[in-house]
Amino acid sequence: MNPRKMKQMMKQMGIDVTELDAEEVVIRTADEELVFSDVQVTRMDAQGQETYQVVGDPEVHEAGEAASAVEAGDGDEVDADAENADIPEDDVELVATRAGVSKGDARGALEAEDGDLAAAIARLE
Repeated sequence: MNPRKMKQMMKQMGIDVTELDAEEVVIRTADEELVFSDVQVTRMDAQGQETYQVVGDPEVHEAGEAASAVEAGDGDEVDADAENADIPEDDVELVATRAGVSKGDARGALEAEDGDLAAAIARLE
């Protein structure tokens, strides 16, 4: 089918397709991490429901292996003493600054609020 005709039909059905300029996509499961470095990502919005399509060849790592490489200095600097690796250090600093508390208190509030910045700040004020 003609790509132009296909695009026109999709528009008539309320489907919008957008190419995303993604640099990397990481899919984490309980057992492994799939890291797509050279990736093509397409977002399709069909009547309010967004679907993402990822095309590329992933590198497969065991769960936690990529985080260990970052802590070892292969990636961005990570606070190895952080109690919860899911909370970014930037978020901790932001909450600590906004609420006027220590980083430890800020991290505790973020963990209690599952990483929600606004809720953590409200909790500390």
